[in-house]
Amino acid sequence: MKKLVLPLTLLIGLIGTANAFDGDAEAGKAKSTTCVACHGTDGNSMVDIYPKIAGQHAEYLYKQLTDYKLGMTTGGKDGRNNAIMFGMVATLSDQDMKDLAAYFASQSMKSGTTPEDVIAKGQQLYRGGDQARGVAACIACHGPRGVGTSLAGFPKISSQHASYLKATLLEFRDGTRANDMNGMMGDIARKLTDEDIEVLSQYLGGLH
Repeated sequence: MKKLVLPLTLLIGLIGTANAFDGDAEAGKAKSTTCVACHGTDGNSMVDIYPKIAGQHAEYLYKQLTDYKLGMTTGGKDGRNNAIMFGMVATLSDQDMKDLAAYFASQSMKSGTTPEDVIAKGQQLYRGGDQARGVAACIACHGPRGVGTSLAGFPKISSQHASYLKATLLEFRDGTRANDMNGMMGDIARKLTDEDIEVLSQYLGGLH
């Protein structure tokens, strides 16, 4: 009987966590009109410096919005710092952010591509990291297909624009972005060379 207690308790905890997000996708769609200029009507941005947010985990999207809000209210000292997004989140309520997150999460991210010449090195870095340099494998957190996991807070990174991924990794490396859990991405990015970042960014577009 004791063997059933822990799994059942764990299952209840996970269900509670999964159901804790209460955004309304339909309400979010109505509120998304100011988002489309950069992210597209369905969250698939046409300009590669802006991220695709369609199909991203709702919890992750909500965290980014709240981090931008925190960055705005602290002058960029805490949260996430981005002048454009400060203007976007300025008038959003907590429920607005949940609704927007739910809407864009309900959309489908369009697939990307990977240049043939980066597949071999990209696979090695993504799947195995580089033990000699202490570079952790991306697969450990983001999974074999790069879809991450909402419960652990790891985002979907496959099919994302290479330009946006490159900019993000560089921000983590130089410390201009530091809203990652326990500084994990900062620690990893500081061990990546410019070539590593270029290869990973392009590889993830069509994750093999």
